[in-house]
Amino acid sequence: MGNELRYIFLLETRRLLLLIGVVFGLFLFVQYFETSKSQVASTDDFPSRSTSNDPTVTNNVTQFSSSNFTDLNVASATNVIDNFDLGHIRTLNDTSNDDIELEDDPLLEDFVGVNHDSNIELGIASNTSVLLDHDGIGAVVPISERNEDKLPDPETSSVAKSPPNLISFPPQNPEINSSVSASPILPMVKDAENILQKNENPTNLKADSSAPTGGPSISSTKGLKGLKHEVATISKMNDMLLQSRISYKTEKPRWTSPVDQELLKAKSLIETAPIVESDARFDVSLYQNFSEFIRSYELMEQTLKVYTYAEGERPIFHQPPLKGIYASEGWFMKLLKSSKKFATKNPKKAHLFYLPFSSRMLEVALYVPDSHNSKPLIQHLTNYVQMIKTKHNFWNRTDGADHFLVACHDWAPAETRRSMANCIRALCNADVREGFRLGKDASLPETFVKTPQNPLRQLGGKPPSQRRILAFFAGNMHGYLRPILLSHWENKDPDMKIFGMIKKAKGQISYAQYMKSSKYCICARGYEVNSPRVVEAIFYECVPVIISDNFVPPFFETLNWESFAVFVMEKDIPNLKKILLSISKKRYVAMQKRVKKVQQHFLWHSRPVKYDAFHMILHSIWYNRLLQTKP
Repeated sequence: MGNELRYIFLLETRRLLLLIGVVFGLFLFVQYFETSKSQVASTDDFPSRSTSNDPTVTNNVTQFSSSNFTDLNVASATNVIDNFDLGHIRTLNDTSNDDIELEDDPLLEDFVGVNHDSNIELGIASNTSVLLDHDGIGAVVPISERNEDKLPDPETSSVAKSPPNLISFPPQNPEINSSVSASPILPMVKDAENILQKNENPTNLKADSSAPTGGPSISSTKGLKGLKHEVATISKMNDMLLQSRISYKTEKPRWTSPVDQELLKAKSLIETAPIVESDARFDVSLYQNFSEFIRSYELMEQTLKVYTYAEGERPIFHQPPLKGIYASEGWFMKLLKSSKKFATKNPKKAHLFYLPFSSRMLEVALYVPDSHNSKPLIQHLTNYVQMIKTKHNFWNRTDGADHFLVACHDWAPAETRRSMANCIRALCNADVREGFRLGKDASLPETFVKTPQNPLRQLGGKPPSQRRILAFFAGNMHGYLRPILLSHWENKDPDMKIFGMIKKAKGQISYAQYMKSSKYCICARGYEVNSPRVVEAIFYECVPVIISDNFVPPFFETLNWESFAVFVMEKDIPNLKKILLSISKKRYVAMQKRVKKVQQHFLWHSRPVKYDAFHMILHSIWYNRLLQTKP
């Protein structure tokens, strides 16, 4: 009897344990799915503001309370809600297609003043180190960004109707619809070099379009199938520039300063400059008005003083890259800060005020890949301007008209078009259809620097008699235009070397060698109007053929681009060879000679040289500021 009871007891115990195990398993199963659902749902919810000083992680981004910041803890300006179109992906590979290996230089040398002792917390999403795949010549492209068909259609997406896969970047202020936001400047990044290694491939945002202001009307052109948009030709841009000088109005300074009279005097001296018909140092046909340019340049060297704001946390401020396609930002900042001639630490003596941010580092530090949300980037710059206005009175004197920025990222026009609307904006993405104002803004050359220690590496090319190739292009199929170009000319004509990406292979002609050996180098737009191929063509002494409607070429107010470059409307791609063959040999040789002459204006030097890229960018900003100055 005792054994039977013991057996029954053991049996029931086992059943009870089994039942407990099953119940526990079901509990874990249900808990797992409930947690997954809550995590998915949380991506669409705004995080609550914490009053603690400790950072919290939300959506892979480290959030901070406002007490972590001192310099920039000010109320922001009116909340700017701009939405970029993320239907396009621009990678580093869009910028160069030669097979020259980028040297493994220490990343410290790619930046201006890297502070390794900084204790700024990491604020970049962990998913920036996405799976990478080699594309073309060895540059890396996120595999997740290859499927462009999954991204929103720029023609159908809008602010009101977001694409279904849109995930919002967690805002600093949960009251999104409030007219005034008290959010602090967003968190900085501790180590910019590491971030760039992980995130070398920026996602392309298309800036909001805004109608060009002033000037004659822009004609609407219908060309190739599906290609229809308004076009401003180079001659119309010249008319727009002239009209802008007459009609552009700036408010008078709220209070006077001695620099105002200095600017007015310089402007008068330029307008009454003696006529110079020839100069042994220059080909005067390269310039819109050589007499004015030479006088303006001389006065700039004698007069101009620039004050650079010290405010702004690295790496977005004071730490731009010196290598790659955004190098113009870095080289300009580096050379201006070290300039004994132009830089001043006394703002009362300054004719211009420099906002020292990098549009590239803004994207690296604050944009969350695939978030389709530009608000953190725009808000960051808005907060910075508000801080500058609160801390200093220089901006308030002219409402920012004597302030300027230098930005080469595609998104810069949309990021700055409200908070920095009155500033002189030196932009690589210079599109008259998207808010670029001729006569106020300056077109910035997009230069691809491979080695900061020697930016002039491989400069030059073959003489005209040894250039056997009629036309050359190679590159990724970014944007709508390049596929059209290849559909008409790839493998269709032995004189037209039109390719996609050039794969690295032993014994194969490289991208640079093609440019050095071609008469004409095709500079077809990518996702935006600008392309580094324009400067690359000049670098390799190849006549640039610019196919990019509404693109304002660099130093437009100074250079006569039609004297050394060919402009082909996008609708005329089917007639490209006929257009090039219509140029006589004599005219081609003259144009190629002028390319070699104008080359000096597009080169970077570790120590600035007269009339080089640094001086020409500064002159464009100086000249446009003078023309805005009213008595």
